[in-house]
Amino acid sequence: MIKIAPSLLSADFVRLEEEINKIQNAGADILHLDIMDGHFVPNLTFGLPIIKQIKDIAQIPVDVHLMVNNPDVYLETLGKWDIDYVSFHQEAETHIHRQLKVLQKYGVKAGIALNPATPVETIFPVIADLDFILIMSVNPGFGGQSFIPLVYEKIEKLRKLANQENPDLEIEVDGGVNNINAPKLISSGVDILVAGSFIFGSDNYKKQIQNLRNK
Repeated sequence: MIKIAPSLLSADFVRLEEEINKIQNAGADILHLDIMDGHFVPNLTFGLPIIKQIKDIAQIPVDVHLMVNNPDVYLETLGKWDIDYVSFHQEAETHIHRQLKVLQKYGVKAGIALNPATPVETIFPVIADLDFILIMSVNPGFGGQSFIPLVYEKIEKLRKLANQENPDLEIEVDGGVNNINAPKLISSGVDILVAGSFIFGSDNYKKQIQNLRNK
């Protein structure tokens, strides 16, 4: 069944614990955290202390998406904290195999994130080593952006190869996800839908999660 991962980037930061409890009670499967350093992307979000506090109160898996220039600085710490999913950008990391192994030695599901303009073929050499791949369907850095349709073809290519080389690979999509594009994303082979403003911009989180899941 499709997993729904609300992005806390769109939550009310002043009431973050309340928002987390509310989204969990609404039926979310995963909590998605976008970590931005102001260098790889032009924005700043959660630091390590906030990640730790979120993990301590979370009752569902936590998914940390590192939009940072030096992801290796974070990986050991996130592994020791038993973060459930961690992805870093291929565009920001030279030694991909090494960093995947750092995460996996702690039992973390290790993933690579790809920007919209990065060809999915560039990740094929390490596809057998991955637990999941995060396909960005907007250019990372800000919430509330419009979905970029070219990702459908990327997902289809990725799903086809994964079925041959790594059938357990999960495909996650983040950016502009809503009830309109969710059906095609799911039929293309997506396993995890990340949605921010579509959920948190509503006054009924449960209904919005169901709208994504039931398409």
